[in-house]
Amino acid sequence: MNAETSRVYKLPDGPVQVCFSGGRTSAYMLRKLLDANGPLPERATVLFQNTGREMEETLHFVREVGTRFETRITWVEYRPRRELDNAQLELVADTMGEAFAERLRIWWTPDSRGFAEVSHNSAARHGKPFTALVLSRKFLPNQAARFCTQELKIRTAKRYLVALGWKHWTNAIGIRADEAHRSATQPRERFRTWRPLVEAGVSKRDVQAFWQRQAFDLRLPNVKGNCWLGNCDGCFLKSEANVAAFTRDLPERAQWWEGMERLASALTSGKGATWSKRYARKDLRETLERQGDAVFSVDGFFCQKDDGECTG
Repeated sequence: MNAETSRVYKLPDGPVQVCFSGGRTSAYMLRKLLDANGPLPERATVLFQNTGREMEETLHFVREVGTRFETRITWVEYRPRRELDNAQLELVADTMGEAFAERLRIWWTPDSRGFAEVSHNSAARHGKPFTALVLSRKFLPNQAARFCTQELKIRTAKRYLVALGWKHWTNAIGIRADEAHRSATQPRERFRTWRPLVEAGVSKRDVQAFWQRQAFDLRLPNVKGNCWLGNCDGCFLKSEANVAAFTRDLPERAQWWEGMERLASALTSGKGATWSKRYARKDLRETLERQGDAVFSVDGFFCQKDDGECTG
């Protein structure tokens, strides 16, 4: 790393949160920060916020990054502040199934702080933190109301750092130069956003080339620099085409997303009961069952746009 590049990755003054999503780009950023700064000082912490909908490969990758990069990654996840009442549990059982309801009951331990520190082994699977959030809000997040990101990621991290005594800090986020339009404004928060990869001019090609040279990698598909199964597996911000492929290829995981629409319908009398304004997950699954794989080769059958941009 030359002097100019090293300068770009030098930690700013004060406390720093290194935001690690569990993907290749944020892991690349972490590697560059370590190369420029050496072992991170105590005033810097690497945080991974688990939602329960990450692929198992993502969780393995987070653990391996910490081991191979010889740096501590703190795992945190959202926790409800209230007990799970019997009416909620019965509703979950009716819409999501008895087995899932029992998993949720066992996991549900209220915490007044709104978060819990976990590990690779204890981190929630099956979307339990996400389900608890929907039960609290009583409707599903969507393109216009992305409260899942706010609560499960941003505010969960914030609650953890405030509990440490942090008052103001810098968030290092893995936004590349070829996606610099994302998170371009400073939030009105305790923290300010720092985008070192934008400053360094890093593109998806740079990230892809880096991981091709490494002895390990995230064991999820890398399609032209994009990992369509990364982060939340069936996220409503992924394109309809990707959600359809996810539904076809991973039907057991897709069941949670469909089941949550049933739960939201029961909570809201049908209002806000689908992840997308364009389609319901049940309808999408039934279309795939009727039409088969042939629809994937029909140009324009599924919308290809990400970030909730599909219309009509």
